[in-house]
Amino acid sequence: MNQQYPSVLLEKAVGEFAKLPGIGRKTAMRLVLHLLRQDTATVEAFSSAISTLKKEVKYCKVCHNISDTDVCRICSNPSRDVSTVCVVENIRDVMAVENTQQYRGLYHVLGGVISPMDGIGPSDLEIESLVNRVKEGTVKEVILALSSTMEGDTTNFYIFRKLASCDVKITVIARGISIGDELQYTDEVTLGRSIVNRVAFTGTL
Repeated sequence: MNQQYPSVLLEKAVGEFAKLPGIGRKTAMRLVLHLLRQDTATVEAFSSAISTLKKEVKYCKVCHNISDTDVCRICSNPSRDVSTVCVVENIRDVMAVENTQQYRGLYHVLGGVISPMDGIGPSDLEIESLVNRVKEGTVKEVILALSSTMEGDTTNFYIFRKLASCDVKITVIARGISIGDELQYTDEVTLGRSIVNRVAFTGTL
C-alpha cells in the first residue's frame, strides 16, 4: 500500500532523497523532516553547498582525484615523492590510504575497475592516462592498490600487461587485506601495513 503524503512538495523531496545510495524512503522521510525543522538559513546553506559542489568541483588533471583546482593539493605538494604512484579505484580509496599516514607518493584514480558484468571495460577507466604518466619517465614505481576482488585482480593484470614494456617497478599491496574486501572498508592499521609491506606484482591472478 502506497504511503499517503500530506503534501505533494514533501512527497517530491522524499523521492529525491530516496534516490541516494543506501537511502530508503523511511530514511529519506526522516532527513526531509529534519530539514523542515531547521531555520531557512541552514537549509539554504545545505542547498548551496550541494549546488556549488556540482557546479564547481574539478578533477585533477594529473591524478583524477577530486579537487578545487586544476591540480590537486597532493599532486602540487613539493614534499610528495613523484617517483611513486599508487593506483586506486576511487576518491574514497585515496582518503583511506591518506588516513594511514604511511604513504608519501602520488596517486592515480582509475574511476572504477574492469567489470564486464557491469559493462565497464578498460576504455571506461583512466588506464591510458596512467600509461602516459609512466611513459613520461618520472615514475619509478606503480603500486596497485585495488580491492582484492576478482574485478580488482583483473584490473591489476590488465595494467600490468599495459606497463610491461615500461621501465617501471610494479608492486601490489600486501594481502593483509582479506580476499573480497574493498579498500575503503579496511581498517587504517591493516591498510597502512599493506602499503608499507607491498610486494612485486608478477602478473598472476
